[in-house]
Order: sequence, then structure tokens, then C-alpha cells
Amino acid sequence: MHPLEELAARGLIAQVSDREALHDHLDSGQRTVYCGFDPTAESLHVGSLVPLLALRRFQQAGHRPILLLGGATGLIGDPSGRSNERSLNDPATVAGWVARIRAQVEPFLSFDGPAAAEIVNNLDWTADLPLIEFLRDIGKHFSVNAMIQRDSVRTRLDREGDGISYTEFSYMLLQAMDYLHLAREFDCSLQIGGSDQWGNIVSGMDLVRRILRRESYALTLPLVTRSDGVKFGKTASGAVWLDPQKTSPYAFYQFFLNSSDADVGKFLGYFTFLDPSAIEAVLAAHALSPERREGQRCLARQITELVHGSAAVEAAERIGRVLFEGQVNELSETDLAQLALDGMDAVDIADPGFGLLDALVRTGLASSNSAARKLVTSKAIRVNTTLCEQAERQFDWSDALHGRYYVVRRGKKNWALISRAAQV
Repeated sequence: MHPLEELAARGLIAQVSDREALHDHLDSGQRTVYCGFDPTAESLHVGSLVPLLALRRFQQAGHRPILLLGGATGLIGDPSGRSNERSLNDPATVAGWVARIRAQVEPFLSFDGPAAAEIVNNLDWTADLPLIEFLRDIGKHFSVNAMIQRDSVRTRLDREGDGISYTEFSYMLLQAMDYLHLAREFDCSLQIGGSDQWGNIVSGMDLVRRILRRESYALTLPLVTRSDGVKFGKTASGAVWLDPQKTSPYAFYQFFLNSSDADVGKFLGYFTFLDPSAIEAVLAAHALSPERREGQRCLARQITELVHGSAAVEAAERIGRVLFEGQVNELSETDLAQLALDGMDAVDIADPGFGLLDALVRTGLASSNSAARKLVTSKAIRVNTTLCEQAERQFDWSDALHGRYYVVRRGKKNWALISRAAQV
């Protein structure tokens, strides 16, 4: 399938500069496509998968992807989609984030063969760029009148308060210069990104046309939101990250397993490589027995395997089954570490010995010692599958799972985890 047709079938085209011309351009030979990712944290979040996987889709169609890491633009801050000024991070922090994100994105692309991917850092061509040269060679091609009409700028200017700094106002020029540099060095002719990047991408496209006198194109992908309008990838505890040390594979799997029926079809198109006919078959089966949540299970399996591997899928499903059945003794130490990270309410205890009532209060399963005592006497508390009937019970880690974990359950569905904190 032509890459534009595939993107359209998956609902992944928000805006395109000249769809018919771009279709012919991609059809007439191998092209180079790029997408940029600014290091605003030490990890990309799940929403970043949409453009990242789009690069992979272009590569599978025979085109050459370039993944740009914004070591320079990450020092400035993109005003797109922001209602206020970003905090500036120091160069060492940004450089560390670039290195971590580079390692994170490499598995998604192939670096061999005729369509071998490239990963570049825009700090390499901007760090030593003289200001006067930048203003003469780049700045003279931009009209301030046109710049302030871009949504990312106009929205900030229309708000009461700080408006927008010259630093963030200049971001558009830096991103445009990236497109120009990649067009010169790699014959790049298409930039993709989220729909909030349209103004920045079009500015770069226009700059390439003016200076190099060649055609270039812009394509944006929709920003992902849930059917209820909530920003995608947000939970009560924050963003859903690709880094397994920030969001465990179990929590990652559960996030997609808990997708609403209204979102499953869209997310299967956005986040998997199942072809449209296979997605239709999954949705048809799901419609027959929605209570089995086969659509959500397919989605969770596909994307968790894509990001974290098949072993992570097996672990996530094992953890879910064990918790449902209550047989927590079957959990591995790695499983419990995932639960301690973000799978359930958890508390670290360094004390060599502690009491059951204190543990229930610390974990939030009880509001007070008296409430905890009532739970124990009513036989509502289990620790590592064992029913607790002694309110004065003391723990000394001798019977902890793997020597450091107690899984506490109140009733059937309320869980908490106690882990042994390292003693200093």
C-alpha cells in the first residue's frame, strides 16, 4: 500500500501540503523523510509513538527515515501547544536526555539496507553557528507579520500575561533551518510531525523552496486524544512513558487494556502494524462479546510487544492473572518490582520489624489503627495469600516474597505492596 494511503486508512493524516503532488513524489522513487523529537524529559511518552511509528511505516514502504533529536531546539523550547513559557534546562541535562532517547528510539528503525535510517542531532550544526550568519542567511527569509499569525505564536500573544519570549519566538527559525540542513545534506523532501507542528513544518518547507529552489512537503499526524476528550497518555500519576524504569511494562499494558470500546479501533490503527482488514476482524470479534475485551487485549499485546518485547507481554498477563486469582506467591521478583514501581499502591519500610496494623495504615488500606484492627477481626486482610487473624502480628521479612516483598490485600480488589527499603 502507498504510504499515504496507509496513513489515511489508519486515520493518521491531519494536514498535508499538497497531497496529490506528495503522492506522486513518493511514488516516483525513494525519498527521505524526517521527524524531530525534542528532549524535554529523559524519555519519550506514549504519544510520541505516533510519529515514531510513522517513520517506520515510511521505511517499510522503501523510503529513508531520519530521526532528528533536538539537542539544540531542546535548549530553546517549542511554544507549540503551550500556554506558558517552558523552563530552560541546562546543556548537560539536555545532552543526557538526548543520549537516553537515542537508545530508546533505535530499536524502532532499521539501520541497514538501502533504506537505512539516520539519527541526527541538530546541535551538531547549530552549536557554533555565528549569530550574524544566522540572521542574514535564515532570518531574512522570515516575515514577522507571517510568524505572528502562526497558531503557536498567536495563541500566546492573545493570552493575558507574559505572552511569548523572543527565545521561543525564534524556535520556528531553528526548526526551519533543520529542514534546510537535512534537504542539503540528505536530500530530505518531507517532514512529518504532530498537528501542532504544522506552522513550524510549513516554515521549513517554504525555506527549502526559497533557498534551494526545490520541492519539499509537509505532513502532520493527529494529536491523540481519548474519546472523552482527555489528553492521551495521561494517568492519575502522570504521563505514560516508553522507559520501563518510569512506566513499568505491566502498567503500560494495563493502560491500553483499560482503553474504552470507543477508542480501540482508532488506537489499533495508530499504534499497531496490523493491516486494516486484520483490525476489522478484531473489532468484529470484539463487537460479538465486548465483555471479553478482546479488542483491548489485542491492542495491549501488540503495542507492549512493540515497545517492550514479548517477554514483557507474558509478564504483564501473568501478573494480571495472578492478581485476579490471588495467588501472589507465583509472582517473580521482577514482577513484584514492576508492581512496586507503579502497579499498585506501595510503601518502602526499612524497619527490621513492623506490625500488621501499622502496615495497613502506611499502605493506605486502613485510615487508622482502630480501622485496621476492625479489618483484621472481620477477616478482610490477607498477606501473601495467608489470611491474617492476629491484629498484633509482627513481620520480620523472614516470610517475605523473595526476601523483600509482602503483598497485602483488603477484601477482593484492594491491594498494596510493602517492599523492604535498603538500609543506609
